[in-house]
Amino acid sequence: MSQINKLKIFNDPIYGFISIPNALIYDLIQHPYFQRLRRISQMGLSYLVYPGANHTRFHHALGCMHLMQKAVDVLRFKGVNISEEEENALYIAILLHDIGHGPFSHAMERSIVEDVHHEQISLLFMNELNVKFNSQLDLAIQVFKGEYHRLFMLQLISSQLDMDRMDYLKRDSFYSGVAEGNVNSERLIQMMNVENDMLVIEEKGIYSVEEFLMSRRLMYWQAYLHKTSLVAELILTKILKRAKELTLKGTLLPCSDALQFFLQNKITLDAFDTKILDLFSRLDDFDIISALKAWQYHDDFILSSLSKMIINRDLLKIKMTNDKVDLQDLQPLKERFALENNISLQDAAYFIFKGKIKNQAYSKEAEPIRILKKDRTVEDVIESSDQLNLKSLSKAVTKYYICYPKQLA
Repeated sequence: MSQINKLKIFNDPIYGFISIPNALIYDLIQHPYFQRLRRISQMGLSYLVYPGANHTRFHHALGCMHLMQKAVDVLRFKGVNISEEEENALYIAILLHDIGHGPFSHAMERSIVEDVHHEQISLLFMNELNVKFNSQLDLAIQVFKGEYHRLFMLQLISSQLDMDRMDYLKRDSFYSGVAEGNVNSERLIQMMNVENDMLVIEEKGIYSVEEFLMSRRLMYWQAYLHKTSLVAELILTKILKRAKELTLKGTLLPCSDALQFFLQNKITLDAFDTKILDLFSRLDDFDIISALKAWQYHDDFILSSLSKMIINRDLLKIKMTNDKVDLQDLQPLKERFALENNISLQDAAYFIFKGKIKNQAYSKEAEPIRILKKDRTVEDVIESSDQLNLKSLSKAVTKYYICYPKQLA
């Protein structure tokens, strides 16, 4: 295929037309590893709450690349020297930053691909693609790992004000209909600059930063940590744990070969060779959903009951509280449920459990969002802001929850 034929455009409902800058990016997008992201939902099980939230990680990755193109243009206009090779590395790194996500990734990371974080798998995919593309991803990998000397390039990909967050807040807000998350990414990018190799926001953009952080906080409460999304993800984690438990005891569950492999084996980061990476790349949301459809009829009470809950959206009840929950408070519920369903107290823990969630829009421990003042000095946005609410946004808010079957309510 000629170079010209690879300079395609995508029509995006949020940004309009997204252009593919060169043939290498086109070939990366066309690769099966990347195409798989079309089959992985960006917001997991949130569509059980917001029916429109069916957009994919493929969508999101292209949106991030589009914002990165805008950021490169703005920084160059302001005199920041970015070579063609560096520009390309930024596009590749942001395009592939989420390629290691599994289906319903947070549930996967807590159940069947334990102890291996999606960012580590992203890096494994990048290294594998780098072999396939004759080392053309060398610089992108260096930037992604934070090993490149120009630190602002990593900050554009991974920081408290990066292209990833700018796109997912805007996109998730658009598809879920939660208007509070709609951030003004265009204005934020226009306000970007580089000072002493650090990404900064010019002082006149401070209100846009405040609005961005507030939007992030609201999106977490209303969408990502919405109690129904939360309980659905917790149930899915329990289902996958139970499936793994049964498989390791010798029960053969109906599911795809790739899912079967991860149920049968405990995979550590060291074990993730090319063969396992290839098997992982065959996993997507369809494997999980079709497994749940089969498992809802299984004769294991736990597996079938929990699978039915997701398939029919008839979930456990979840109660939020500001106070810590004592494990002893759950005991009477467990005893009653175990008795009614003729199961052990240990098995009842699959249905009755507690936990906590944390929301922190801005972390003082992480690298700060820096504001460039008119006198060219740089300070943390919290110090620059005249808004008291920014100080409160940097405090972590913790909420506790208990989950239990509705019939016990």
